[in-house]
Amino acid sequence: MNDIYIDADYYQIKKDGEAISGDVILLSRDRIKHQIVCTLSDGLGSGIKANVIASMASHMAHNFCFSPVGIIKGSEITMNTLPVCKERGIGYSTFTLADIRFSSLKDNTVRIVEYDNPQFLFFNKSEQKQIEREKITLNRSLAFKKEILYESNIVLDIDDRVIIFSDGITQSGLGTNHPLGFRREGVATFVAKEIKKNPDISSRSLSKALALKAASLDNDKPKDDITVLVIHARHPRKTLFVSGPPYTMDNDIKLKKKIENFDGKIIVAGGTTSKIVSRVLNREMKADLSCVSKDIPPTFTMEGIDIVSEGMLTLNAVLKVLEEKLSVTALKENAVKKISRLLLDSDQIHFIIGTKLNEAHQDPSIPFDIGIRRTIVNRIIKALDENFMKLTTIEYL
Repeated sequence: MNDIYIDADYYQIKKDGEAISGDVILLSRDRIKHQIVCTLSDGLGSGIKANVIASMASHMAHNFCFSPVGIIKGSEITMNTLPVCKERGIGYSTFTLADIRFSSLKDNTVRIVEYDNPQFLFFNKSEQKQIEREKITLNRSLAFKKEILYESNIVLDIDDRVIIFSDGITQSGLGTNHPLGFRREGVATFVAKEIKKNPDISSRSLSKALALKAASLDNDKPKDDITVLVIHARHPRKTLFVSGPPYTMDNDIKLKKKIENFDGKIIVAGGTTSKIVSRVLNREMKADLSCVSKDIPPTFTMEGIDIVSEGMLTLNAVLKVLEEKLSVTALKENAVKKISRLLLDSDQIHFIIGTKLNEAHQDPSIPFDIGIRRTIVNRIIKALDENFMKLTTIEYL
């Protein structure tokens, strides 16, 4: 896995009284090309109509970034496809694209193209940096005036952040405590303070803090859709996930070395697995009764291991959380919450799956949805990859 991780996440609050946001966010990753594309599109107005137009714009522009057409030509095609408002003479949707290419600490770039959205902010740690933008003028047959794209190219270092947001942020508070609105300068000041308070703040937490701040300026009744996207380059947070007994006892020693040499958090899931780990590491395992649940078996404590839990019941419940994107904070205090929270707080997760067959899991009296460990783990990996853009690897013992 790479020695740099791109933490890209966002937070949205829809306009007060609307059922759906008129802002659309898309995040995608190409593992082979080491590419991440982030798109924020803001449909004209609000509600369903704005969402439909923004969805069309964002999906077109987003997909062009992965194609040979490229980001600039793709943006031009997208703009020419979008209808123009007859009354205002402007496009029905704005957009900002961030095309990130990464492979090592010395080779990470982000190319940003902006069309009518507020200008993005760029920070290294808590210090704002100024970025040169190239102005690209386009002539659209349907438009009443020349339209402008702005392109920026940035080399990313550790602790660099790109902050992208809709005008629901900059215009929040307009006519109240802030006669001219929150504005870009106010956003920059707020972001700098948040990073100073917590230099390791996640992209999700920072985007949420900024969105909530903007909503508060409108007395928590936003007058426009609010969307914040944060891209953060940092060292990865690593987790080792061990589940299932190795196929032969000879592999127990291999498992021991992998656990001892791992630099990061460690989860061990499975009754038999935890007993093997306890034996080969010569460490005592004790029941943790601080989070007893009626539905989920309790966790255990073991020196050097962050979470020790039962296997199949717990993993099935974790799978449900990840596939359905359930709120972790709303879960009961049990093994499922502990594992889900640690997985979501991690960037790179390496799975070691034992291949010895556990006959208990083949019992026909066990419900069908319990399944076999390998199937469940593969679905967990898929959910982490597709729903949360985690970097995962797997090996079998």
